[in-house]
Amino acid sequence: MLCKEMEQALNDQIKWELWSGYMYLSMSAYFDDQGLSGFAQWMKNQAAEELFHATKFFDYVNEAGGRVKLQTVEEPPHEWESALDVFKEGLKHERKVTSMINDLVDLAIKHKDHATNNFLQWFVGEQVEEEASFDELVGKLKLVGDGGALYMLDKELGARVFTWPAEKE
Repeated sequence: MLCKEMEQALNDQIKWELWSGYMYLSMSAYFDDQGLSGFAQWMKNQAAEELFHATKFFDYVNEAGGRVKLQTVEEPPHEWESALDVFKEGLKHERKVTSMINDLVDLAIKHKDHATNNFLQWFVGEQVEEEASFDELVGKLKLVGDGGALYMLDKELGARVFTWPAEKE
């Protein structure tokens, strides 16, 4: 059974994961408007991944005897100066998520909630991947600038596919 403090913190994380998906959809819309359909598709996949994360938290709270209480999701930003600025914001955002996950782990340890700590370890590893992905794309965008290579990178990003992981049987 989750203690009330842990339950609230996990509910806050659900909101944050939903907002993350909302923000990445907003970034997708920005890229569509810029004629960068590959970037837009990449961000749609990122949004789907964030919704998957929210669902994992949602299911865990229910399974652990807590109560999910969905909260208001604020409007995300919707304008950026360039593709590079979008990915810089995404990297900054993922670093904040990493900090939030780490805070959840610290809270689980404080309450000696070993089950929640174990559950959160998947997210600890996931955040390493998330930050690395955005960091790599920030580096590539710095290399290509706004020239013709942006078209090639758009095609590369358009090839990304998100597949929901299979449920454990």
